[in-house]
Amino acid sequence: GIMALSETENGSSGDVADSIVQTCVLGDFSESSETRALLSSLLEVHGDTGTVESATQRFLVIMNRYQEQPHLLDPHLEWMLNMILEVVRSETSPPSLVHLAFKFLYIICKVRGYKIFMQLLPHEVADVQPVLDLLSKQDPIDSETWETRYMLLLWLSMTCLIPFDLYRLDGHLESDSGKAREPTMDRILAIAKSYLLVSGSPRDAASVLVSKFMTRPDVILKCLGGFLDWSLTTISQTNDQSMRNIMVLDGALQSLATLYKHGKRDDLLQYAPAILQCLEQKHLPESSQAMLRKLGVKLIQRLGLTFLKPRLAIWRYQRGSRSLAANLSMSQSTAVATAATPEVETQDMEEDYDIPEEVETVIEQLLLGLKDKETIVRWSAAKGIGRVTGRLPKELADEVVGSVLDCFSFQETDNAWHGGCLALAELGRRGLLLPSRLTDVVPLIVKSLTYDEKRGACSVGSNVRDAACYVCWSFARAYEPKELEPFVTQIASSLVITAVFDRNVNCRRAASAAFQENVGRQGTFPHGIDILTAADYYAVGNLNNCYLNISVYIASFPEYTKAMIDHLITMKINHWDGVIRELSTKALHNLTPQAPDYMATTVLPQLLPTAVGFDLHGRHGAILACAEITHALYKLGLQTNRLTQFVYYNAAFHFKKTICCSICFVLLYCLQVVVVSALSTLCEEYYQAELDVLVSQYIEGLKSHQMLTRCGSALALGCLPGFMIQSKLKQVGLEDMCTVSQKEGTFTESRRDAVRAIAQVCGKVVVCAHGSPDSALCSENVSEVYAALLHSMNDYTTDSRGDVGAWVREAAMTSLMEVTLLVASSAPEILPPDLVKCMMRCLAQQAAEKIDRYRAHAGNVFLRLLHSTEPAVPHIPQQEELLSIFPTTTSLNWNAPSQAFQYITQLLGLPQYQYHTLLGLTVSVGGITESTVHFSSQSLFDYLRGIQDASAALTPFGDTLLSIFRDNLRNDRVSIPFLKMLNQMLANSCFEIFTTQENHQFCLDLLDLCKEFRKAKDISKLRACISVFCGLIQFPGEVRKKVLSQLLMLLCHTFPVIRKTTASQMYEMLLTYDDVIDPEVLDDVMTLLSDANWLSDLATVRPQRNQLCDWLGVPRPQAVTKVTRYNPCQQIYVLVSPCWTELNPLSLSSAEPGPGFLITCDCD
Repeated sequence: GIMALSETENGSSGDVADSIVQTCVLGDFSESSETRALLSSLLEVHGDTGTVESATQRFLVIMNRYQEQPHLLDPHLEWMLNMILEVVRSETSPPSLVHLAFKFLYIICKVRGYKIFMQLLPHEVADVQPVLDLLSKQDPIDSETWETRYMLLLWLSMTCLIPFDLYRLDGHLESDSGKAREPTMDRILAIAKSYLLVSGSPRDAASVLVSKFMTRPDVILKCLGGFLDWSLTTISQTNDQSMRNIMVLDGALQSLATLYKHGKRDDLLQYAPAILQCLEQKHLPESSQAMLRKLGVKLIQRLGLTFLKPRLAIWRYQRGSRSLAANLSMSQSTAVATAATPEVETQDMEEDYDIPEEVETVIEQLLLGLKDKETIVRWSAAKGIGRVTGRLPKELADEVVGSVLDCFSFQETDNAWHGGCLALAELGRRGLLLPSRLTDVVPLIVKSLTYDEKRGACSVGSNVRDAACYVCWSFARAYEPKELEPFVTQIASSLVITAVFDRNVNCRRAASAAFQENVGRQGTFPHGIDILTAADYYAVGNLNNCYLNISVYIASFPEYTKAMIDHLITMKINHWDGVIRELSTKALHNLTPQAPDYMATTVLPQLLPTAVGFDLHGRHGAILACAEITHALYKLGLQTNRLTQFVYYNAAFHFKKTICCSICFVLLYCLQVVVVSALSTLCEEYYQAELDVLVSQYIEGLKSHQMLTRCGSALALGCLPGFMIQSKLKQVGLEDMCTVSQKEGTFTESRRDAVRAIAQVCGKVVVCAHGSPDSALCSENVSEVYAALLHSMNDYTTDSRGDVGAWVREAAMTSLMEVTLLVASSAPEILPPDLVKCMMRCLAQQAAEKIDRYRAHAGNVFLRLLHSTEPAVPHIPQQEELLSIFPTTTSLNWNAPSQAFQYITQLLGLPQYQYHTLLGLTVSVGGITESTVHFSSQSLFDYLRGIQDASAALTPFGDTLLSIFRDNLRNDRVSIPFLKMLNQMLANSCFEIFTTQENHQFCLDLLDLCKEFRKAKDISKLRACISVFCGLIQFPGEVRKKVLSQLLMLLCHTFPVIRKTTASQMYEMLLTYDDVIDPEVLDDVMTLLSDANWLSDLATVRPQRNQLCDWLGVPRPQAVTKVTRYNPCQQIYVLVSPCWTELNPLSLSSAEPGPGFLITCDCD
C-alpha cells in the first residue's frame, strides 16, 4: 500500500506518500553500535537508579522503532543475546545487574516476538540446572523483576527440548548435605504449576513451558495424566468471582490450550472427552471475563482438532496461481486453464471414517463464540471454525457454512454479523467456501458493507463493515476471476461506496485496500486502476475530500453512478450524525450533473415523503437534499440551452408545491432557523388562495403539547407575508403567542420564539392610532402587546441548562425596542406614559444584572431608546438626568463589569429607577462570579459613601431596600443574594447614621424580615441570615437584644452545621463589636463559643447555650410544644400546630390542652 502510493501522480498525495515511505520504511538496524555500547555499559550503570532508567528508556526507543519491521534485527540478535547472557552467567554479577540484563533481554524479545526469539536461547544439557536454580531463587510476586522470571521460563522451555531423558540429569539424588534432592522433572513441573497461578506475563511464559515440557515422551509417560487431572480440578473448583480465581482459571485454560496445540493427537485424544465435559459444566460462555471466554473457545477448537484426524480436505477449492505477478502476466484464458477447481468430488475420493459425537458440541460452542460481545472471542471462534471445517467431509462442512450464514439475520446483533464475517473470511481463505455458495454469501457481504444499526444517540456496525472488507479482501485471493465475475458489479460498487462514504476512517481505508486487492488479483473491476489512483489509502482519510471530490470522480464512471446516489438517499441523508447528513446532501448536489434526469424524475419523488416523515434525522436530510438537488438542476439549466432548462424546470415543477407544503409542515417540528427564511417567499408564490387554512394551522400549533411545534408555529406566524396577516390580527392573537406558552415553565424556547414573532407581526401591519384592532397596531391593542412583552421581561425560568429564561428576556428586550421605535415613528400618541416608564425601568434592571451577555444587550437597548431622535421615544422618565449620565457620545462596553457598573449605579440617585436598578444590582453584588461581584459591589459602595451621611437620601434608599426584601421573601433567586449584599453593606458601615438612634425603624423592619428565614431549610440561606444578624448587632436598643436572642436560638438549630456556623460568626462578631456585651463576661462567652463542640447532639449543646443566655442577659428560649389532637374514633393523633409559639395570642388561649388534646415533644 505505501509503496504503491509513492508511485502515483496524484499531486500532493504522492509527495505525502514519499515522505511517509522515507519515514516508516527502514533499511537495516542502524543503531547497532549504540546498542552495543548500551549493553556494554550495563556493568557500570546498574548501581545508579537514574542512569539505569536513562539507559533503559534509550534502549526502548531504539527497539520500538523496529516494531513494524522486527526482521531487521535478526542478523544482530545473536551478538546482543550473547552480550546479555555473559552478564547473566557471570558469578560476579550482583542480582540487580542480572535483573537489568533480563529486562533488556525482554525488550528485545517483545519487539522480535517470543516465538522467534526463544529459539536463539541456548538449550544444551549444561543449561538446564543453572536455569532451574536461578528460577528457583526468584520471588514469584515481585512486581519489579517480572521480566527476569518471564525470560527464565522461556529459557527453561527451550532447555526442555534436549533429546535425553530428564532422569539422566539427576545423577545421584543425594546432595552434599545428605538430603534427598528433588528430580529435575518434578522441579520443572512444580515451577510450571506455580507460575500458572500468578498474575502477569510470567503466566503466559509458563503456558509455553507446559507445551514444551509436557509433550516430551518421558514426561508424557509419568506426568501427563496427573497434570491434566490437576488442571481439570483447578478449573472445576474455581469460579470467576475474584481476581485471584480469574488468574488461576486463566493459567489452567491457557496451559491446556497450548498443550493441545503442540501435543501429539495420539497422546492427548484419550483425555479430550473429559476436558470437553469439564468445559461444558463450567459454562465459560456465560463468564463476565472476556479473556476466559476466549481461552475457552481456543481450547474447544483444539479439542475439536484432536477429535478429528489430521487431513487436508480434498474437496476444498484450490486456486491455481496465488502469485500476484503471475496473475497479472497471465491472460484470462490461461488463468482459467491453470485453475484446478473441482466442481464435483466423488464419494470414493474421501476417506471413510466416523465423526465423533463430541465434534458436534465443539462446532456448537464455536458458533456460539461467533456471537460473543468481545472481538477477541469472535476472532478466535472464527479461526476455530475454519480449522475444524477443514477436517470435515464435504456435506458436514456445508452444514457448518449454513450455520455461519444464519448469523446474518436482522434479528441478530452486530456481534453476530461481525463474527459471521470473520468466519466467512477464514472459510474463504482456506478454500472451504465452495463457489456454489457464493450466490448466498455475496448478498450478505454486500449488506454487511453498509451495516449500521442505530443505538441511542449513535450507531454500531463499524466493526461489521471492517470485517466485510476483510471478507472481500480474502475472496480476491481465494477465487479465480471467473468464479467472482457474476458478482463483480455488486462487490465493486459496495466497496467503492464504503471507501468513499463510510463515516469511519478505518472502514474507508479497509474498503480501499480490499478494492485494490481485487483489482490486482481479479483484474475484472471496472475502471479499477483509475479509481485506485483517486481513492487510495491516504486520499480516503479525509472525509470532506471523499464526499465532495472523490465521489464526483468515481461517479463519472456510469457503473457506479446510480449505486452511489441510491446509497446516499437510503443510508446517509437520514444518518444520526448531522455532519454526515450535510455532507451527503452536498455530495448529491455535486453528483446531480452526472445523472440529472435520474435526480429529477426518481430521487426527488423519493425524498418528498421523507421530508414530512416522523424521523427527525430523515426530515432534516431530505429537506437539505431537496434544496441541494434543486439548486444543482437550476445551475445546470443555466449552463445549457433554454430547452434543457425548460425540461429540467418541468421535471421539477410538479414537486415544488409539494416541497412548499413539506417545508411548512416540517417547520412545525424542527429546522426553524433554516426553513423560516424560505417560508415567506414560498407563501407569496403558492398560498394566495389558501390563507385561512395555513394561518389556522399555525395558530392551532401554538397550543400544541410539543415544544418544537409551538416554536415552529410562532416563527411561522412571524414570517408570514403581510397580506396573510391583514384583517387577521385578532385571529392570530398577539397576547396568545406568549401567554399560551407561559403557563408551562418547560416550554422556554417556544416563549422566546413567540416574543420574537410579536415584533415581526407588528412590523408587517399598519400602525395607526384609530385603526382597526384586527388589521392595525392601534390604541386599542398596543397595551396588550406591551403587556405581553413586559411580562416576558420577568421570565427567570431555570432548568438543568441554567437560566433559560434569559433567552425570553433577551428576545423581549429586542422586541420592545423594535415595537417602540416602530410606534414612535408612525403614531407616538398611542404610547401610554406608564408603559414607557415600565419598559425603561425593566431595561435598567436587566442592565444591572449579573450575566454579561444579557446585561450588555439590555444596556445597548436602553441607550438606543434613550438616544433615538428619529424617531424620538416619548415619555421617558427623567430623560434629562439620564442624558447627563449617558451622553450621546458615550462609548461603553456593557460586557465589561469594570465599565458598566460605574454608570448603572448612578441610576440609584433617580427615584424613578432606584427600585429596579437596586433589584438588578442585588443579584450581581450577591452573586458568585468574582469579577461581577467585585466591580458591582465597588460601584454600589462608592454610591453609598456619597449618601451615607445624608439622612434625606439614605432613608429613601433604605425604604427601597426593605421594599425589595419584602417583595422577594419567597424568591430565592433574589433573597439569598440580597442577604449577601446586605451583609456587605452592614460590614462596610453603610448605615452608620442609623446607629445614632436607638430602635431605628429601618433596623426593626429589617430584623422582622430576617426572622422569617430562621425556619428555612436551605443551608446557604441560613448562613447568609446568620451573617446579617451578626451585622445588625451594631444597632443599639432593643434591636440588639432581639438579634442576640435570634442568634442564641440558632445555636440550638436542628442542623449541626448551622450551630457551628452560628458560634463561629458570633465569635467574630464579638471580636469586631466588643462593646455590645458586658466586659466582665466577654472572655467567658468567647471561650465557650470557641471551645464547645456545637456539632454534638442538642441535649449536649442546649445547657451551654443556656449558659450563654444567662451571661448575655437574654431570656432563655422557651421550649416549643407541639400540640396534637387525639381522635378517639380512629385512635390516632392529629397535629394541630407544629410550634406552640407560632400560634397567635387569640388562638393560643383557645388551644389550651384539654379533652381531646395531648401535649408532646419539647424542643427549640
